[in-house]
Amino acid sequence: MSAESPNPSRPYIGGQAVIEGVMMRGPKSFVVAVRRPDGQIAIREQTWNVLLPKLTFLRWPVFRGAVVLAESLHNGYSALTFSSEHGLPPEEGGAAAKPGPIAMLTFMMQSLMSGAEGSPGIPGPSAPKKDRGADAMLAIATVFMLGFFIGLPHLLTWGVGKALGPAFDSTSVAFHVIDGVFRVGILVGYLSLISRTKDAKRLFEYHGAEHKAIWTYETKQELTVGNARPFTTRHPRCGTSFLFIVVGVAVLLHVALLPLLPRLHANDAINQLLMILIKVPMAFPIAGLAFELQRLSARDNCPAVITWMTKPGIWMQGITTQPPDDAQQEIALLSLDRALARELGTPKTPEGVTIYGDFAKAAA
Repeated sequence: MSAESPNPSRPYIGGQAVIEGVMMRGPKSFVVAVRRPDGQIAIREQTWNVLLPKLTFLRWPVFRGAVVLAESLHNGYSALTFSSEHGLPPEEGGAAAKPGPIAMLTFMMQSLMSGAEGSPGIPGPSAPKKDRGADAMLAIATVFMLGFFIGLPHLLTWGVGKALGPAFDSTSVAFHVIDGVFRVGILVGYLSLISRTKDAKRLFEYHGAEHKAIWTYETKQELTVGNARPFTTRHPRCGTSFLFIVVGVAVLLHVALLPLLPRLHANDAINQLLMILIKVPMAFPIAGLAFELQRLSARDNCPAVITWMTKPGIWMQGITTQPPDDAQQEIALLSLDRALARELGTPKTPEGVTIYGDFAKAAA
């Protein structure tokens, strides 16, 4: 499978691990490849669903970051559903097995991380297809992440402040620095905990396969398992690094802006809850700025300070990516190959699902 593009502007491709497979996406394409329990390979190809396509200003720098993450959750749930239908063995009675709660929570994190690896979709004349399941999943994932990574760190920092005294409150710089420390601690602890589960280990191996495939493409090599095998599973554009950039940007903005706010309520507990509510809408410009910094960090001329900000995320990929076997690598390369073909206007199959007996037939 050739990775070369006749187009001087090579398509910008990102990806995400799913259950027993890999999703690859570009500005226009959305491909999911999954290894079935019987060894067959299921590939679904379609157009990337763009949220609010008529609001073109949402594709501008800074604005586009939060939109891309929302699209990744929306479309990622569709990819998860497809992968669970084809990648999990059927339950008794022949019904498709469902992913467990750990797999679902791990998916949420993967979808958020994959948003940083992709590029903004190209707005079209039609809105994305209605999918109530995806919309519900998006809402649940958003509430979960906001509570887990904004509300919980703030409340823990408030508890520290109660112990240290009145000088340590939300108007102090130290409060927001400690809040950032708690965010990092929760993130690292969460990833470390789920990495011990069987579902997450398989998912992180496919995450490693996705990165090796992207490295093969970005170095302009033919998309083969042999070419992908030597590459590292770590990639500077991975969303793991993005999450650490989000924390850094959040600390800087919170330190710069929140100490300027007057006390919002005489009751301390209510005051803290109101502060959390203020932080929630701030998450959108924070995500937008972090998205732009993440893209900048992958360039050769990236400023050293931005590269330094991504280092913890690179280290954390020791948890979120694991070396894949050749069968897993085949799936990632297939998904990438089909996404590239669609980006270049030469799709190999019509939109929809195709089942192949093995890798050789799918690659041919």
